[in-house]
Amino acid sequence: MIESFSEPRRFSLYYQIIRGLFLSSLLLLAAGYGVRAQSIHEPARGTLERSELLNAVRPMLEARVGPPVEFVVDWMRSGNGWAFVQLSPQRPGGGVIDLSRTTFASNAEYMDGLLTIALLRHQYGRWNLIDFAVGPTDVFWHGDPLYAQLPPGLTPY
Repeated sequence: MIESFSEPRRFSLYYQIIRGLFLSSLLLLAAGYGVRAQSIHEPARGTLERSELLNAVRPMLEARVGPPVEFVVDWMRSGNGWAFVQLSPQRPGGGVIDLSRTTFASNAEYMDGLLTIALLRHQYGRWNLIDFAVGPTDVFWHGDPLYAQLPPGLTPY
């Protein structure tokens, strides 16, 4: 009779331990997903991060269309050391950039204007341009192994 009382207690103890481990694991996983989801953000206007991202893209575009260039930000997300931007370049004050006077003149009819998409990586204390497209007519990054390693939510699609 003494043994019959010890078996349910042993089972109850094992059950409590397993349940505690399971709930602890579940809590840790949920906390990890929350941190990851919060890490992707849109750098606010006027922040140093936003300025650094735009300034990392600017020399590439100015070399192709001529300086000076300002950007209208259509999409900008940053997180986990990566950034993805979609920009509409213009001249200061909103002036239109004439494609016929740029290095894109011969390809202008095949382009979607000067819409600029860029992938950047924060390394060595600064933002570095990793990949870009000017005037793409499709979602070129889909299926590209480079973009497959990006954190979810960084690209618009």
